[in-house]
Amino acid sequence: MKVKIIITWALFVFVLTSCSNNQKEENSSAAEEQQRNSTDSNMATAAVQLPSFSIQDVNGSIVNMQSLKGKKVFVNLWASWCPPCKREMPSIEKLYHAVDSNKVKFVLISFDDQFELAKKYVASKKLKLPIYYPTENPPALFNVQGIPATFIFNEKGELIKQIEGMENYDSKEYRTLLQ
Repeated sequence: MKVKIIITWALFVFVLTSCSNNQKEENSSAAEEQQRNSTDSNMATAAVQLPSFSIQDVNGSIVNMQSLKGKKVFVNLWASWCPPCKREMPSIEKLYHAVDSNKVKFVLISFDDQFELAKKYVASKKLKLPIYYPTENPPALFNVQGIPATFIFNEKGELIKQIEGMENYDSKEYRTLLQ
């Protein structure tokens, strides 16, 4: 009986820490955060940039995220086992269809153990969102406390918004941000 309780408690703690439901953290100015963390406050700091990170699409093609500069880039970290990730997917899907695909690139990176799980989930929900799978270890920027997590970059590849936790992306605010 004690073993059962310990296993249940361990599973609860794992799920709680793996999947952030309501924790939201926005970085409206990534450069300000870097400046606060800098040891030399007189040094000019650059904005957080779109990382050089290789990902694979559902067809097996490898894409480096740096190649997406020139468009706004909406990056979402998610997994098919994460309830908040699944709850926000419909709002991301609506945003995806509401913006100009010539100006915005959506990159939904699955953190499932196997890419097949993500593909099956998206197909079962009839989602048209472009999903990807990491082909290398994620960059430090994507080492977040929990998922879902979203990063929005401008055309220059500069981070303009970061959200940790579930969000409703089917809003005028996000449509305007991605114009």
